[in-house]
Amino acid sequence: MPFRFLFPTRRHKRIAAGVRIRAFAFTAVSSYPQPAEKRRITLWPLVAATYFMASGGPYGLEETVGSAGYLGAIVLILLTPLIWSMPTGLMIAELSSAIPAEGGYYVWVRRALGPFWGFQEAWLSLASSIFDLAIYPTLFVAYLARLIPGADHGWHGIAIGIGLITACLIWNLAGGKAVGDGSLLMLLVMSGPFVALIFCAAWHWQGGAHVGVAPLHRSGLIAGLLVCMWNYMGYDNAATVSGEVKNPQRTYPLAILLTMGLVAIDYSAPVIAMSGTGITAQQWTTGSWATLGGIVGGHWLTVAIVVGGMVSSFGQFNALLMSYSRLPLAMAHDRLLPPVFTRVQERTGAPWVAIIACAVLYGACLGLGFDRLITLDVLLWGASLVLEFLALIVLRVDEPQLPRPFRVPGGLLGAVLVGVPPTALLVLAGLHSGKERMAGISVWLFGTLVMLTGIVAYGICSRLPVHRPPIRD
Repeated sequence: MPFRFLFPTRRHKRIAAGVRIRAFAFTAVSSYPQPAEKRRITLWPLVAATYFMASGGPYGLEETVGSAGYLGAIVLILLTPLIWSMPTGLMIAELSSAIPAEGGYYVWVRRALGPFWGFQEAWLSLASSIFDLAIYPTLFVAYLARLIPGADHGWHGIAIGIGLITACLIWNLAGGKAVGDGSLLMLLVMSGPFVALIFCAAWHWQGGAHVGVAPLHRSGLIAGLLVCMWNYMGYDNAATVSGEVKNPQRTYPLAILLTMGLVAIDYSAPVIAMSGTGITAQQWTTGSWATLGGIVGGHWLTVAIVVGGMVSSFGQFNALLMSYSRLPLAMAHDRLLPPVFTRVQERTGAPWVAIIACAVLYGACLGLGFDRLITLDVLLWGASLVLEFLALIVLRVDEPQLPRPFRVPGGLLGAVLVGVPPTALLVLAGLHSGKERMAGISVWLFGTLVMLTGIVAYGICSRLPVHRPPIRD
């Protein structure tokens, strides 16, 4: 053997690294048993699960119309995907197809920026999920109370919320494919009332006389933009189950693009249809879809939209529980959480300890009475999104040979520029949040404290005992 091969040159190291990267990139990267091929998530169930992670239907858009008027809301609904969702979707499509690892964005950031920032990525995502997921059982109960008066009073609301969480826990234990297939069914059920609403609104069409009635004030547009940003965020959550998706290199880019188109149509079509019914923008308030549906379609449509709201709340909690439960699993494999979180069911691949732990955490928050603090949720999740865009750039520079079945167009410059519009919107959201308060302090300070707590948590978790091999059940 030539002497020089005993001491590899930089060129030899790059070649060897390229071989390792290729082996890494085209497998579902996980160190625990994967579900059988027939139990993997396919395209349309993944689209449906991603839909509930990022949207859950037009519910929640009412404030956009109330703040910005019909014209402003329609512009925001159609423009926000282009400057917020599309760049995010392109980034997710590249990274999820190149590194289809269980844990998704946590793995991307850890690989690009190191374990500290990988931990912060997971910390920010899990922290924002507490403010997000704890509200869905409450929303479910609120919708149910419109059909069964008193369902939200006293202990009844807590009991029903616990029942919903328990049902989602059991559903998740059946594996990612079961959640994806169920999401597809719930998507069809939830969409039905809004299809009926569009037809009823068209029957009452008056020529769009109220489209431009509401003045487009700057504060109203920004408030409406924040609501749109909240309603269009969460596409990266689908990446955490990459190890359970069939042919992830092809499936993920296609699923992300299909979901973004579906959500944009799902949001814009009902608002456009309602803009010509004579109902003013001032009548749009939080939770008013059912009332507005009753105006154009009668009591039966009110009931249908309320039932759709219950399905939406259930579907969102179910899909997001699947997504967030994969973070403790991946972190435990990296010695940042106790080894018990590596326990999975060998047949389905479901990380049952992590699923139960997340469900208990969200259940414990039911009695805290969190309001939907959109700005705080956007800020925490947005900080994690910035780390994902940084990971995209760093991996382009450090690992140029990494096989990427899908690439953000434009080379390295394109990878840099694609993160500019979402980051600019996050800065705008941060500036707008200056006067909002939570727990007696500003949202900015509260969010900063949450982020600083992540640094302390990393110091504790990084000193956990040496990790043991995965435990198979």
